[in-house]
Amino acid sequence: MCQVLKVSPSGYYKWLKLQSSPPSEKAIYRAEIQQKISKSFHESYGTYGSPRVHDDLIDWGYTISLKTVARMMKEMGLKATLPEKFVVTTDSNHDFNIYPNRLNRQFSVEEPNQVWVADITYIWTLEGWVYLASVMDLFSRKIVGYSLGDHMKKELAIQALNMAIIQRQPGKELLHHSDRGSQYSSHEYIDILKKKEMDISMSKKGDPYDNACIESFHATLKKDLIYRRRFKTRVEAIKAVSYYISSIYNERRKHSTLGNISPNQYERNNALNTVEIVS
Repeated sequence: MCQVLKVSPSGYYKWLKLQSSPPSEKAIYRAEIQQKISKSFHESYGTYGSPRVHDDLIDWGYTISLKTVARMMKEMGLKATLPEKFVVTTDSNHDFNIYPNRLNRQFSVEEPNQVWVADITYIWTLEGWVYLASVMDLFSRKIVGYSLGDHMKKELAIQALNMAIIQRQPGKELLHHSDRGSQYSSHEYIDILKKKEMDISMSKKGDPYDNACIESFHATLKKDLIYRRRFKTRVEAIKAVSYYISSIYNERRKHSTLGNISPNQYERNNALNTVEIVS
């Protein structure tokens, strides 16, 4: 057998001894770490690099350095891919009223339901485009309302806004910020904001940074999900995006602005802190 396989008898017996020996504690621990690294990476749809994977391991109770995680990910062939694309969906050529920018890039908010930002993006399927209207609470960067459909008319934005209102039940004087698109400037949309006594704010024309937080979410959605999938139907895309928002982005995806925890966890932590302060 050694002659056929072109190995030495001593090499064969050495290999045989290794196979019969139980794995060392170090080898077992290494295999466990590799399994956890793989779990973190694949649950993030392959978007987590070593810093976020390292955070997951720390959260799970492991003591390991970022450098070691990076080295092991390289050995395992795990590398986050970050394709970049940018799409403009704003139609500001209309006769509706335009409101001044009251947000002025003040993206740090101390309480929930104080500032909401809204925007629209779109997703390609083999059946055609699917459009997503989103509403984000700047306090936790949570998507509190969204709507998906085969058009980007005002009704799409209104559905997302109504979902946010029903879920969050905001008080008066909430600041609502959007671009100058016809969907957000329409009489019907503005009437809802005024009925709920919200303050209205709109981005300056041609300034992509005024609504950076919600645009960043749409970019994250595309990097994490859209650019990695080829959707055959609109229904398939709608189901995937809905699941991503509710179960991945809001519940699990770590956000650097929030100290590398998810929007839902950030809100839970804040609620806990509030109870402790009151008591």
